[in-house]
Amino acid sequence: MDAVEENIRNRRSIRKYSDKEIPDEYVDKLLRAAMQAAGSRMGAEPWEFIVVKDKETIGKLSELDSNTKPLKTATLAIVSIANMERVHYERVWQQDMAAASENLLLEAANLGLGAVWLGIAPVEERMNKIREIFNLESESLRPFNIISLGYPAEGFENKFVDKYDETRVHYETY
Repeated sequence: MDAVEENIRNRRSIRKYSDKEIPDEYVDKLLRAAMQAAGSRMGAEPWEFIVVKDKETIGKLSELDSNTKPLKTATLAIVSIANMERVHYERVWQQDMAAASENLLLEAANLGLGAVWLGIAPVEERMNKIREIFNLESESLRPFNIISLGYPAEGFENKFVDKYDETRVHYETY
């Protein structure tokens, strides 16, 4: 198994973290991986990111709703924002953001970090709370998700769990 395949197979949603800080060079690698996402229509690349290290702000994010509770022990949060001024087809902006987010999650696993995707869009209440916390006044900025990150707490490491289910594979017809 090559390194890429191993990384894909081992990545898990990690929701509990140690208090060890993530180095700045890792943050750079995470963001570079996210911005390498392919599939953006006509090169739109609508993504923008808010890097959050401040414990008070991470605490506010953890209290948005039950979905964001994993942030309580995170040492880093990355909020993904779609800038609609750079979107060519409004119906597919979420696909572009999802591709960038998955790249970020895979790089997190590659770096030995734990991470979990916390959904924000399309729930308007969540999106509005993010807008309020970060003073996003422009309607063209749409919060998409939060990636909660940290070094995995003991017993919560990335490890392979075989999820393959051949009953969900169909050839030529359903």
